[in-house]
Amino acid sequence: MKMIEIRWHGRGGQGGVTAAELLAKAAYVDGYKGVQAFPFFGAERRGAAVKSFTRISDEEINVRSQVYTPNVVAVLDSTLLDFVDVTEGLKEGGKVIVNSPKSPKELDLATGHVYTYDGTGIALKLGLLVAGLPVVNTTMLGAFAKATGLVKIETVQKIICENW
Repeated sequence: MKMIEIRWHGRGGQGGVTAAELLAKAAYVDGYKGVQAFPFFGAERRGAAVKSFTRISDEEINVRSQVYTPNVVAVLDSTLLDFVDVTEGLKEGGKVIVNSPKSPKELDLATGHVYTYDGTGIALKLGLLVAGLPVVNTTMLGAFAKATGLVKIETVQKIICENW
């Protein structure tokens, strides 16, 4: 398998960095030999747009840069679609997974196979809150597992439980 690159878009405090790390752990448990997870942010505060990245591969990963041409983009906050080009550099046939109650057609993204799920609604329904805000990173990991098939949902559940 070639290297798979994932770019995460979220806001500070939503857990995008943690989601990238948990995905890397799940991929490793599922047998991938090369995994990376790292954030990109400056002095942003809670609520500011942030990016993080995950790479998974059957082989060692020697790349040490940001992800510029992702196979998958995960968007934790659909309001980012209004001012961030989340599909920038998306590889042909790439997937975009968006936390939104809207349908993929309603989002009208110009490229990629688009998947939506109401992660905020799920988090609220299950009482997954921190400081009164819904925790959407864990719901995104479930959506990611289902949409991509790259990691097993059972592994994602195990990794989440081990971390909380």
